[in-house]
Amino acid sequence: MRLTASLFAALLWLLPSLALAEGEAAQIVADNRAQIEKPSRQTIGPVIAALAASGDPFADDILSAWADKRLVIRKADGAMFVALPDGDGFALTGLDGTPAGTAVKAELTDLKPNAGVRGVIAAALVQFTLSDPDPSVRAQALASIARDPKAETLEPLRASLATEADPALKAQKERLERFLTLRFDPDPAARVAAIESLGSDTSLDVRAALNPLVATTRIAVAGAPGGNIARELAPGRDLTEAEAYDLLVAASMAPARLTLEDQRAALVANIADGAVGGIPVAEMASQTARDRAYTALEAAGTVPTAATDDEATAALAAHRFFDAYVEPNPAVTTAATAALKAIDRKVAAMQAADLGLDALSLAAIYFLAAIGLAITFGVMGVINMAHGEFITFGAYTGFVVQLFVPNYTLSILIALPVAFAVTFAAGVAMERLVIRHLYKRPLETLLATFGISIALQQILKNVFGTQARPLTAPGWLDGALEFNDVVSISYIRIAIFVLALIFLAFFLYLMKRTRLGLEVRAVTQNPAMAASMGINPDRINMLTFGLGSGIAGIAGVAIGLYAKVTSEMGADYIVQSFMTVVVGGVGNVWGTLAGATMIGSLQKVIEFLNPSNTLAAQTYMILFIILFIQFRPRGIIALRGRAAGD
Repeated sequence: MRLTASLFAALLWLLPSLALAEGEAAQIVADNRAQIEKPSRQTIGPVIAALAASGDPFADDILSAWADKRLVIRKADGAMFVALPDGDGFALTGLDGTPAGTAVKAELTDLKPNAGVRGVIAAALVQFTLSDPDPSVRAQALASIARDPKAETLEPLRASLATEADPALKAQKERLERFLTLRFDPDPAARVAAIESLGSDTSLDVRAALNPLVATTRIAVAGAPGGNIARELAPGRDLTEAEAYDLLVAASMAPARLTLEDQRAALVANIADGAVGGIPVAEMASQTARDRAYTALEAAGTVPTAATDDEATAALAAHRFFDAYVEPNPAVTTAATAALKAIDRKVAAMQAADLGLDALSLAAIYFLAAIGLAITFGVMGVINMAHGEFITFGAYTGFVVQLFVPNYTLSILIALPVAFAVTFAAGVAMERLVIRHLYKRPLETLLATFGISIALQQILKNVFGTQARPLTAPGWLDGALEFNDVVSISYIRIAIFVLALIFLAFFLYLMKRTRLGLEVRAVTQNPAMAASMGINPDRINMLTFGLGSGIAGIAGVAIGLYAKVTSEMGADYIVQSFMTVVVGGVGNVWGTLAGATMIGSLQKVIEFLNPSNTLAAQTYMILFIILFIQFRPRGIIALRGRAAGD
């Protein structure tokens, strides 16, 4: 194969580069007709190369017809034609491209090249497709070579690089040429250069091209190893003794191991005059004696050759075991190993970056889910177990809006304020009807809100059913922002992250720049003093609870864009919301942000280390948070004022 490819390449370069006159292909066929009629892979190469390099526009038609068994000889006069099916017969075309009438099957003898010759023809045809004036044809040729790379296509691909005018296709050709070079080039230096030219490119096709170069197979040798050795293996440490002995058996370097059952059956079958192999049966109590008896039977040819335990141990001691590279050239495997290590380092860094993006997006989700709870808990000291149901209310509000507004972008823009209004009203109603009567009674508040949570879930099931409802994101949020093969983040999560930043800015403005924020801070720090200054703590509590509930509704719309919308949806986030608030510091926006970042990052790291068990990841995270609270009970950013005193 290499000889044919090299000969083909040499002829491509040595033949004149200027196109010859039309009809040159017909002349080449006439001069080499005997070889074409009875081709041989070893001798036909120069003829095919001459046709490919002739410059005759009909040369590729001749080669294609020959490969497809459409190159025929008319029996009447021995003339050669290219045949195409035409009704019940064939339309004939002369080798100079001129029409030559029709003929029926019985009048023609088709030339049938063998598989080897067709392979050489296919390699020659690559030159035509890679240099075709139509860019789409050249692109299809590159895709075909990439799907089924062969050594014969390397030189035609190289030859086409100089004439490629399309920058994108030229870049593809250069990349594919490097892949073919590192795999098929007979010069090890060229293969090493191709490997090094790839650098630390982390693309999947690069890793797929390099991995076969460092593939290994296990071998056993009696003396010094030959070939390209990766490492020596120690039986009992790098591989079991049974695996090592199986290698010897597979290589016909040792007989199969003798099992105790087979040994016993053979010894019993060969008892003669009270002895086996010259050893009395009375002395067969020890395994050593039984092994000696079986060895004697082997020497006599009575039983098949097999290895006893002692013989197997001796055989293992007499041989060495290695992982040997399938690639015979050490320079190539060294370069490939170094390239893969560089890629692994870069991939590890990108995986860390991807994990960081996932952690930030999850932190944004937890921040949206917990920010309303943080303000409610911080100002009022109320443990609202129904906070998750306000998130669910928001998601279902988005679903209902989309039933009436089919434009997904417009429906989401409408759903956000509507969800806020619905859950704000629900929060105010809950505070007026239940919460206000349970201030300073945290246990009863917890039980009451837990009961409300269960009731709201059942109401949602009765209204919307138990099936998940779709909350469809706009088309411009489909897909993901991909930085490379490893690092990517969905556009929906980017939108949620942006929404979280907007709410962070909104709360900072609300708390620092508005009268309501001033009153909330005053009630948080000292409700009695705030009341003496004309602030109504009862009103502030109501508005704060409604505001926290309204934000939960907006969070529900955002979360519903990528999570399933069911009546239990809020329950999936209530635990994380409380953990976020407690870890960050109750009642503090910055604390909530810090807690969400910590919880999101911790969860993603644990899931990365233990990807097959999400329940274990949740357990480990809760245990870590319990330990964290032991050392910092007021959270990352402790609140001053009433909540701090509580």
